[in-house]
Amino acid sequence: MAHTNTGGAPITGLKAAAYRIPTDYPEADGTFAWDATTLVVVEVEANEQSGLGFTYADSSVTALIGGVLNKAIDGRDSFDIPGCWMAMQRSVRNLGRSGLAACAIAAVDNALWDIKACALDLPLASLLGRCRDSVPIYGSGGFTSYTDQQLREQLAGWVVRDGCRFVKMKIGSEPERDPDRVRQAKVAIGDRQLFVDANGAFSVKQALGFTQACAETDIRWFEEPVTSDDLPGLRLMRERAPEQMDIAAGEYIYTSDDARGMLQADAVDVLQADATRCGGITGFLQIGALCEAHHIDLSAHCAPGMHRHVACAVPRLRHIEWFHDHVRIELMLFDGAPVARDGVIAPDLGRPGHGLIFKGQDAERFRVNGEGS
Repeated sequence: MAHTNTGGAPITGLKAAAYRIPTDYPEADGTFAWDATTLVVVEVEANEQSGLGFTYADSSVTALIGGVLNKAIDGRDSFDIPGCWMAMQRSVRNLGRSGLAACAIAAVDNALWDIKACALDLPLASLLGRCRDSVPIYGSGGFTSYTDQQLREQLAGWVVRDGCRFVKMKIGSEPERDPDRVRQAKVAIGDRQLFVDANGAFSVKQALGFTQACAETDIRWFEEPVTSDDLPGLRLMRERAPEQMDIAAGEYIYTSDDARGMLQADAVDVLQADATRCGGITGFLQIGALCEAHHIDLSAHCAPGMHRHVACAVPRLRHIEWFHDHVRIELMLFDGAPVARDGVIAPDLGRPGHGLIFKGQDAERFRVNGEGS
């Protein structure tokens, strides 16, 4: 019996470029302030096929992608995503798998999934398999640098314009102001659920004090009340927080080992993961399987354009973060970026791959560097 070769074309090129996009207003959270966001865009080529991936990371990863990762996957079958992923993981052994290396691998992995789905003329959600047809979002921003009016208007906009059932604000820069800011936010969103994110700014006692000071506002989600490195502290928050309040963390997960450690420590009610940081869609699916095994829900951190397909494939996926910066950048620089309707986003099943086309000419004014072959 004859066998048909169903593999992909050999990988012939890998390119990366970085773009630094100023924010519309100064932004800050409990532990950091910024005025620009860096987008790193990757293109994988396999003969006449190409795939697009990206991460939000420092521009320095372009050199890693164009050098070490390019060498690791050059000539490999573009359909052999597990083989490419393992080759990239091995190539950064002496550099450290976490942090920038994981972000670089994520961007390439995301591009490989895109090239495979496009070559098969399938939307990525259909290639991965779907548990659902659309995914809820939660509006996310409410930066501590905002005026009270900016805070109210942004949160109310997600409810009225996008139909969000959940919205999230930043806290922790000025803890003494947070209870009043939270009350204003609650008035602005009415009966929708309010989430808060301290970005690890508090000690356990400070975080518990905050929950007591805001008890009447019915906060449903407290993200990184303490640093994610403090797993015992997160577990203590989970045990002592109000019953209706979920403790969440995980945006800085870079490997499945990071996720396993957080889950085994019983540190969170909801785990977060980011397909532009945790080794791409391949890593996100691994973390989704761990969440399924531990009976813990998973929430996709930021980058909604990259998450909307894979989010449909993960059984315990709760929602996607509709983060102000990334929504703005993706609508500005990608044709086919998701648009929220009635509090959800959905894959465009009429487009192959993840359905995003990078507007290179529009982005050129933001470009800071590029590496590749």
